Amino acid sequence: MIILLLFAFLAGLLTILAPCVWPLLPVLLSTDSVAGGKKRPLGLVTGIAVSFGALTLLASYLEKYLGINENYLRYFSVIFLIVLGVILVVPHLSQKYEAKMSAIVGRFAPKPNANSTGFKGGFLTGLGLGILWTPCSGPIFAAVATESTQAKFSFGILLVAASYLLGVSIPLYWFVIGGQRVIKKSRVFNKHLGKFQILSGAILIVFAIASLFGWDKTAEIWLLNRVPSYTSALQSIERTSAVHNQLSKLTSNGKSITNQSNTSSDNSSYFNVPPGSHAPDFVGISSWINSAPLTMAQLKGKVVLVDFWTYSCINCIRSLQYVTKWYNTYHKYGFVVVGVHSPEFPFEKERGNVIAATKQFGIKYPVAQDNDLATWNNYNNEYWPAEYVIDAKGDIRRTEFGEGGYAETEKAIQILLAQNGVKVNSKVSDPLNVNYQQGTSLETYLGTARESQDQNPYQVITPLNSHYLTPKTMQPNTFALSGDWNISSDHIAGNPGAQIIYDFVAHQVYIILRPHQVGAVDYVDVKLDGKPIPAKVAGTDVINGRIKVDEDRLYNLFDSKTTFSNNTISITFENKGTQAYTFTFG
Repeated sequence: MIILLLFAFLAGLLTILAPCVWPLLPVLLSTDSVAGGKKRPLGLVTGIAVSFGALTLLASYLEKYLGINENYLRYFSVIFLIVLGVILVVPHLSQKYEAKMSAIVGRFAPKPNANSTGFKGGFLTGLGLGILWTPCSGPIFAAVATESTQAKFSFGILLVAASYLLGVSIPLYWFVIGGQRVIKKSRVFNKHLGKFQILSGAILIVFAIASLFGWDKTAEIWLLNRVPSYTSALQSIERTSAVHNQLSKLTSNGKSITNQSNTSSDNSSYFNVPPGSHAPDFVGISSWINSAPLTMAQLKGKVVLVDFWTYSCINCIRSLQYVTKWYNTYHKYGFVVVGVHSPEFPFEKERGNVIAATKQFGIKYPVAQDNDLATWNNYNNEYWPAEYVIDAKGDIRRTEFGEGGYAETEKAIQILLAQNGVKVNSKVSDPLNVNYQQGTSLETYLGTARESQDQNPYQVITPLNSHYLTPKTMQPNTFALSGDWNISSDHIAGNPGAQIIYDFVAHQVYIILRPHQVGAVDYVDVKLDGKPIPAKVAGTDVINGRIKVDEDRLYNLFDSKTTFSNNTISITFENKGTQAYTFTFG
């Protein structure tokens, strides 16, 4: 825990070096130095830390429960800064503002002469600036924010967040203090304080307008696309194995059920969870498909497989071939499968989409829609797919995370059925037509929340509207954008002519796409190595070089059957607003 707190603190310290912070530094000086109270820098920085921390942690809650898009917070901050800038530019308004603030703050201040140049005036200004700071949170603070929205918030997570915010605050405070002293000691500034106040207000207005239209991000992208190693160096401290391990322990509260060495009483290598690991129940299920609601108590006496999946996950889709086959083979012997559909993206929460997926994949067993990830969290699960084999007593006896281990999982099912007094054929199913090869391109998330710089070393992907230029050369297993894009946390949306180019190594390529609105039909063009994709390797969703995007699902772009290829695939968007989420490969 101490290691994680130290890394969180250091990551916070380095935040001031992040390019997304640079445009705000002159704003700090302009808003602080005009008023100049001794306690104002502390109030200003405290306000930034409070709003930055609180809004980063609560953004998902606001969107989930109130339907407030996180960009609305940015718009509010822009309005706040414009109003403050106008007040500073117009002396008459500035005098009225100071008088009003003195009256408001004076009610709560211990001294009758408190005014807006003190701690509380700075604090109020800092609250507005902190909203603009939220895109600058690094991987550690992003992980803490994610856990807080999944009802896993704990005292340990609170300490990590506090350590990060303390690290953010210290360099900001000394930056403001140093700037204030330089300005106050300068004769030039002292002689022209009125003009400097007007200039400060103008800076605020210009910065606010630039932020509103995304010009600040455009400038940031221009810089970082030319020095991509700078961002990687800043984030390297947060991506060490030590930090990853500590975060995993913290966010799982030490209770994750993981593959362990064999300790089962029958000494079978097919069981990797010790006896007594009771299976958690199904909680927070929004609806059941193919079944009335179930509980683990109802299933006691049966051998159960709990399968965590989501319908647009290619790894889940491949494993479903085995799960459905096991169900069809052993259901008559008292074997039960419960598919817990835990969505990764918002559109996967729609009941109609999940029902369509169950029909598409031939799923006849009960499916629980875990839209709020309540059962996912109850199991402390972290993977898609994840298999939990449960015996007749209700104890978890085997886990399998990700693809693979199919023969061992089926053998464990057979052994538990035999222990339950059922005689089954001990032969396991033949391996299905699923091909793997070391070096295959990795699953790639296209939004800002989980976009990997390793998979896109050419460009910096940041929120809001951005224009990208295609790099002249690309390395295998990397992607790049071209044209105009609207970037969100979990997806990207292209304007007509926008492209995604991926230099992949695989024999199958998939992408999750969504039309620009419900009921719409969009199209994307698919090319291979810059030419129309040949029919013999075109994916099942590609017809005459195009994909019809009329559903929120996984689309097959490329399929060379069994031959692994290293090619460049490009997807050109024909319609405005077509959304792309994730690439997966086989």
